[in-house]
Amino acid sequence: MRYVLYNRYMPTVKCKICKKPFYAKPSWIKVGYGKFCSKKCHHETLKTGRTVNCFICHKPVYKAKKALNGSRSKKYFCNKSCQTIWRNSIVYVGKNHPNWKEGKFISYRNILIKNGGRETCTICNINDRRVLAAHHVDGNHKNNDLKNLTWLCYNCHFLVHNHKKEQDKLKNILKKEVCRVASIV
Repeated sequence: MRYVLYNRYMPTVKCKICKKPFYAKPSWIKVGYGKFCSKKCHHETLKTGRTVNCFICHKPVYKAKKALNGSRSKKYFCNKSCQTIWRNSIVYVGKNHPNWKEGKFISYRNILIKNGGRETCTICNINDRRVLAAHHVDGNHKNNDLKNLTWLCYNCHFLVHNHKKEQDKLKNILKKEVCRVASIV
C-alpha cells in the first residue's frame, strides 16, 4: 500500500527512446531530467556514430564518429580478424606487399644462412640472431651473390648506410677477410 501512495504523487512520463511509461519525480522534470526510463535508453541518445556493415562478413556493427572519420580506406570491420583477412588477401598482395621485389619474394637472410658461415656482425662481432640483418656490400639489392652479402647488426647497418667512415671501415674488414680466406686456400 505504501508503494502505491508513493507513486500517486509522481507523474508518469514516457521514455523518449522506447516510449515506455515510468515514474519521474517532479523535481527531476523541473530541472530537465526524467526523460529516459533507464541508463540503457540514456546511453542510446549519447551515441553520435552509426551502424555499418562489416566489409568481410557483413555483420552490422556500431562505429563511433571518430572511427568513421579515422578510416582511410572507408571500410569498416567487426573485429581484428576480419580486418586481417581484408589486409592480407586484398591489400598486401603482389606488388603492394612490402617485400615484393620485381616478382620475387626475397629473403637475404636465407641466402646467408643456407650458405653457412658465422652469424655474427662483421663490424662489432655481435652474434645475437635477433639483431642481425643482411647487408648488400655494393648497395645493389638485385645482386644477391654470397660475396655481396654480409651480416650486420641493426646499429652497424644504420651507421654503414649513413656514415662514410663506417662504410670505409666495413670495406677494410671485408678486404682483410678476403685476403685471409685466400691465404688459407
